[in-house]
Amino acid sequence: QVQFVESGGGLVQAGGSLRLSCLISGTTTSLNDIAWYRQAPGKQRVFVARISSSGARLHDASVAGRFTISRDNARNTVYLQMNNLKPDDTAVYYCNLLPNVNSWGQGTQVTVSS
Repeated sequence: QVQFVESGGGLVQAGGSLRLSCLISGTTTSLNDIAWYRQAPGKQRVFVARISSSGARLHDASVAGRFTISRDNARNTVYLQMNNLKPDDTAVYYCNLLPNVNSWGQGTQVTVSS
């Protein structure tokens, strides 16, 4: 079964930075497209960014220019570098394969204060 362990979240002031990590097990990470999602309080989980097995990247318009997704296949890890954070970025962040599998991780909480 594929498993995800997200880490790196925390409390940061607006304008600050964080780097999230997603450690993946149970699959050959290098062969998969992988995405980051986030879920703000009281809202549905939404797409943030994706990276293909070949390294092609796509970022949602709400984070483009501020967030960067990357991957290290040797470490079975996908990263999300988040710069110039805004209070609207406050959410629990998750990663998953594309297409998604049902075994979501616990996520990592990001809180941005104004």
